Amino acid sequence: MNTQTATEYRNLPLSVLTESKTNPRRIFEDDALRELAESIRTSGVVQPLLVRPITEQDFEVVVGARRFRASKLAEKQDAPCRIANLTDVEVLEIQLVENLQRRDVHPLEEAQGFRALLNLEEPKYSVEQIAARTGKSPVYVAQRLKLTDLCASVVEAFYAEEIGVGHALLLAKLQPDQQEKALNECFREEWAGTGKKPKRILLPVRHLQHWIEHQLMLILKLAPFSRKDATLVPAAGSCLDCPKRTGQNRLLFADVQQDACTDPTCYAAKVEAHVQATLANKPKLVQISTSYGTMPEGVAAIPRNKYVELRADKPKTPEMAKLPEFKTCRFMSEAIVTVGLEKGEVRKVCINPECPIHHPKKQPNRANTNAKAEREKERREEALANATGLRVLSSIVAAVPVRLMKRDLLFITENLMPLLDERRLQTLARSRSIRTQDGDAIGKMMLAFARKADESALGRLIVEGIILLSARHQTDAGKVLRNAALAYKVDTDAIALKVKQEFAAKDKAKKAVKPTPPKPQAKKAA
Repeated sequence: MNTQTATEYRNLPLSVLTESKTNPRRIFEDDALRELAESIRTSGVVQPLLVRPITEQDFEVVVGARRFRASKLAEKQDAPCRIANLTDVEVLEIQLVENLQRRDVHPLEEAQGFRALLNLEEPKYSVEQIAARTGKSPVYVAQRLKLTDLCASVVEAFYAEEIGVGHALLLAKLQPDQQEKALNECFREEWAGTGKKPKRILLPVRHLQHWIEHQLMLILKLAPFSRKDATLVPAAGSCLDCPKRTGQNRLLFADVQQDACTDPTCYAAKVEAHVQATLANKPKLVQISTSYGTMPEGVAAIPRNKYVELRADKPKTPEMAKLPEFKTCRFMSEAIVTVGLEKGEVRKVCINPECPIHHPKKQPNRANTNAKAEREKERREEALANATGLRVLSSIVAAVPVRLMKRDLLFITENLMPLLDERRLQTLARSRSIRTQDGDAIGKMMLAFARKADESALGRLIVEGIILLSARHQTDAGKVLRNAALAYKVDTDAIALKVKQEFAAKDKAKKAVKPTPPKPQAKKAA
């Protein structure tokens, strides 16, 4: 046949036909193929295959790969074909449009078709042009194209229908090293208790989206570095022009409200470069850490327990205004966080251990015995009140019912923890037998505990945290506790009586073991 013939219909032997390598379709269900083969065996091929000549005797199947395979299964010798001279570009366009018209097209096959058109050297296609050619929106095409960036394990799960297209579209927006970690967050494991493997249950798309936004996306308005600076990390360039910024790539991140970075590695590199540049411009800048305890060898940062940070907000009550963190002194200096969660932020701190305002020395006690006894009485009453309050709080927490889902409780907890100061976080930790190690931030440890806790433990943690937070901002902390006890039907009088009895028993035990001073010896007569 002359390969310049425009269009011709003819029955061609199946032996001279080969499948197109650019056909986006990769999945052929065996059952469906057998059904089609049975139909062809009785009624023949109703719609001709579209083919193009590749040599004088051989032809490429442009459209109709299923009919071609089913004809082989039906043991047919030939098939009706429409022969047309088509360029490579025309073949790709026809295959893409034909696949989009099928109901059973897999999103990955569709994405590969879009990618093939976008990768053409001539003519050059844009996302908008592909959208116009296929009748889809530019957002639809951009999101489908991103599916071609899925890692192998996610592709396998997608083809196996373990995850849906909504999950796949969210995972495709992540960096390759994040996709496998995020894939595990798509499921919840349920143990039957029979020793078998746990059953994996697919969670809703909104669960994965919530996890990604809170665990992987970094809000750029909170970044310590300038988003406009293209020289900070030259290889990365400016954040404003970065396609991995949700605010820049609106076609891909149309569902994300906040302007965020989706590449934590690049973000961390920019934070480190910002710290080094700041220290180079201000060599005398104090380096601090948000972690407590001893810093590792070679780390110049001062741990959190060695400095007092001046708070930027204003005190809300006269009592708060008396706290050291709201007062300035002549030793105040600028510092930059070089170790910790807020790395790169510049703050004002006092690191002088001799500062009378932030590190006051205890005055020698020259009071008389009566004053000592009075202070001891006040201390004991305060300890008794504190112990009673903690016991009442514990009883309130035990009465909290489980109603919200874990993701809702975890969301509340994650937003509550930063509002509590260190002393109240320590209270939460002690009641749960959580002990901090050197260098560990108590807030970070409490968040780690919360993510592993069940719904009941999270509910109790939230109620206890809210009570502690309310007590912080109100002058009458006891009133907050009494109101909570009333709401959860906790008998405060019974608890107070029991604590008082325990204190009395401890005092009695101390007196019983107190050593008796030796009697002075009488002088001998001369």
